[in-house]
Amino acid sequence: MEGVKLLIPLGVALGVTCLATPLVSRLASALRVVDRPNERGVSSRAGMPLLGGLAVALGFSIGLLVALMLLVDDPAAADHLKGLGLGALLVLALGVADDRSGLGACPKFLVQLVAAAIAISYGFRLGHLTDPVSLTSWHLPVPLVWGFSALWIVGITNALNLVDGLDGLATGVGAIIAATLTMIAWQAGQPIGFCVGIALMGALLGFLPFNFAPARIFLGDTGSLFIGYILALLALEGNRQVSLLTFVVPLLALAVPILDTALSIVRRVRRGAPVFSADRLHMHHRLLASEGSPRRAVLQFYFLTACFCLIAVSFTRLQGWAALLFLAAVAALTLRLLWNLDVLSGDEGEFPVEKEQ
Repeated sequence: MEGVKLLIPLGVALGVTCLATPLVSRLASALRVVDRPNERGVSSRAGMPLLGGLAVALGFSIGLLVALMLLVDDPAAADHLKGLGLGALLVLALGVADDRSGLGACPKFLVQLVAAAIAISYGFRLGHLTDPVSLTSWHLPVPLVWGFSALWIVGITNALNLVDGLDGLATGVGAIIAATLTMIAWQAGQPIGFCVGIALMGALLGFLPFNFAPARIFLGDTGSLFIGYILALLALEGNRQVSLLTFVVPLLALAVPILDTALSIVRRVRRGAPVFSADRLHMHHRLLASEGSPRRAVLQFYFLTACFCLIAVSFTRLQGWAALLFLAAVAALTLRLLWNLDVLSGDEGEFPVEKEQ
């Protein structure tokens, strides 16, 4: 691949998203699809336009088409991207409906399952696990393939949605993870994964200037669900040929939103609250409380995400017992990090609310 060819899809996705975002902002305001502050977020700016995900999706789609034309010689190799497209459209429509009218947890979950099933049927799936010591692979039975793959796709889709609580948070975190998974796909010799990743990264970078504090438009569920869905499929696509346990690398790259989601579920189960209920105990709330500034809290979250992503890239080069020892060290450091952030206690505490800009 020539260097210029690699940059063209990135630039196209970035440029299209930049041009589309102001138009989407006006559309959202005209349709009154605007933010309604809730318990999960910290913004008190009612009336902020939502639907930013439409601009991201448009930039991503055009960037992906350009990437496929420039970087993929065999059109048949991209056939399973039909599953990504169909599932992404379904998730995007779900996000628009949720931003406009507000949907319950059950219908949202069911639509996400359908979108996951579409992607799995087109080849986005976990088909085997590999022993990092002996490098022996075990092919999973079909029911487990579908079950684990659906759990992964739906879980990551919602993980990005849950961290979307500060200006620019989900957009920047998504861009960092997309860059990491793009690099991993390139290392694994997966051109389709590389194309998907470079297009998503460009679209997110194009949207970030409008979304970083003080934001002029929010992603909304339209954007956060779309980004999570694409990242979930990108992780599956880019790690087909990784020799370690298939999910270790994407798990590390997505560690911060995954940890936040897992801790949220445990916290609510312990309190006897509904799993999908909102609270103000997410990691970004904790960082906001400790940093005192939304911008500093978001930058700290970026830093944590980047650290885990660097570990993920390093992990692709490890084999045998070194991989297990490295993973154990990462687990220990992660527990220490969570302890320092005080996210293991589950105490309510007092968290600042971002005021109108």
